[in-house]
This record gives sequence, structure tokens and C-alpha cells, in this order.
Amino acid sequence: MNNDEIIQVKDLKKYFKTSLGIVRAVDGISFTIREGETFGLVGESGSGKSTTAFTIMGVYEPTDGEIYFKGSPLPKSVKKRPLSLRKEMQMVFQDPGSSLNPRKRIGQIIELPLRVHRLHVGRERERVKELLEMVGLPVDFINRYPGAIGGGEKQLVAIARALASEPSFIALDEPTSALDVSMQAKIINTLLRIQKELNLTYLFITHNLSLMRNVASRVGIMYLGKMFEVAETSEFFHKPLHPYTKMLLSAIPVITEEEEKIKPKRVISRGEIPSPVNVPSGCYFHPRCIDCMEICKKEDPPMVEVSTGHFVKCHLYT
Repeated sequence: MNNDEIIQVKDLKKYFKTSLGIVRAVDGISFTIREGETFGLVGESGSGKSTTAFTIMGVYEPTDGEIYFKGSPLPKSVKKRPLSLRKEMQMVFQDPGSSLNPRKRIGQIIELPLRVHRLHVGRERERVKELLEMVGLPVDFINRYPGAIGGGEKQLVAIARALASEPSFIALDEPTSALDVSMQAKIINTLLRIQKELNLTYLFITHNLSLMRNVASRVGIMYLGKMFEVAETSEFFHKPLHPYTKMLLSAIPVITEEEEKIKPKRVISRGEIPSPVNVPSGCYFHPRCIDCMEICKKEDPPMVEVSTGHFVKCHLYT
């Protein structure tokens, strides 16, 4: 593990038993997140993005594989992780309405991590006001309840709560997906500003590739529980390699001719993502792939490094 890598995931698997069979939600993925960067995790619904984040954070115990934080292996369950470690790793969920206690005032919600981790003892209320100001909310929100504010404001409260424990790593699970465009922009700008001020590291999960282009340092593409491509953001958008990546990029709506020029040749989306209970043989993407070969139907391709820092899982490059 390099000194600048804060998170390292090795062959991570998370399977769920259901009445229909085994769901391979995360199926043997490996990647790293460097200190101070935003690593974007992208894919269609059902690709395993959120399950990956939940497993890293200890919400789910991994079926197999290893997760390292700052060079040390993480205990599989969050209950077995020391309080000092949980302080370092925080998460902002997709739906702030369900992650904030409706019976507690906003001041109490943000203050709880301060008390749990014994931070700013004796001046907790002042620190709550500082955190509200940090995320761009009025200090009088301290006495309001979550039900009295809008969805975007709830998400800013959730971000303030995550910042309260003074973490070094935050997992963001589609934090803007249910919000209007103006509020999305405010939250993204707030996250980027705070990241720069506090030297935070983000795992940013979304299905919005346009957003990734402006937010992420590097991007990983997931499909049906597997990682198909990882690259620096500029490389990813200008030289996409995997047919699935090209399909996703070609579907992005654009406004200017400059944006149209960097889009890959139009790739028509074929079919839908299969059920993770009944995954295809060989390469999981082969039933939808326009470049499918016979080997794709039989053998799962390895992840290979095509150029420095650009990894792809596809028989076209092996």
C-alpha cells in the first residue's frame, strides 16, 4: 500500500442469501482511494455501488476480501471497530429524511457525535453553530426539527453531522440525487470547499457521469457487482476503453459542440442489467456488448493496466 492511499480494497465480495438464491451484490472488486482525492464510483442502479460503500463503512460485513484504512486492516463489523476508527470514517446517505431523527432538534443531531467522541467539551453548542455556518446554514437552525426544513437543507445538516467527528474520510452515497439543480450545485460546491479546507478524502457514489467529470479525481465503473474500468477523470472521459463505459458516456446529454466532440461514438444501449441472482457466464456484460466475442461468453476477463493508472476488465485488451 502506498503512503498516499487512505483506503485499499482487495478482492471485496458481499453476497446476500435470498429465497431466490445468492445475490452477488459485490463480486470481487479491488481499488484504492488516495488521501485528499475524490474517488467517483459510477454505474447503473443495481451495480453494487452503495453496497460497496456500506461494506467499507462496516454497515455490512464482507463475505470475503480485505479492506485497509491508512495501512491497517479494518475489522469486518463496525461494532468491532474502535471508537477512534469510527471517528475517522463517516458517511452521508442518499436520503437525509430517513437518516435524521425527526424527534430531535438539529442542534441535538449535530451535537451527538461531539459528545460520543468527547470533542470540544464545554463548548458543544458553539461548535454546532460553527458547523452550521461551515455548510452554509443559518445558526438559528439549531432549534428547528428536520421536518421543518427542505430536502437540500436536510442534506446539509447530514453533512454537518458527518463533519462533527472531524473525520479524514467520508463516503457520500448519491448525496444530490433527489434534489433540484440549484440545491445540487450548492451541496457540491460546499463539499468541494470543505474538502479543500479540511483535506478530506471522499468516496462519491452516483449514476451521474456529468457530475463525476466536475467532482472526481478518479472514476471507477461498476457493473453487476464487478469493477470494469478505473482511470483518472480526464483519461476516463477522453479515452474510455470498456464498451460499457462507452455506452454510458455516449448517453450523456450535452449542450455545446465542444462537449459533443469528446463524447465517444454513439453506442446504443442494449437490454437491461441482469439479475444479480442469475448472472451471465463469462464476462457479465457480454449479453449487452456490441463487441462480444466467443471468449467473452465463457471466460471472465482479468483486470489489466492498459496505461499508467488506467485499468480495464475486458477481453479486447487481454
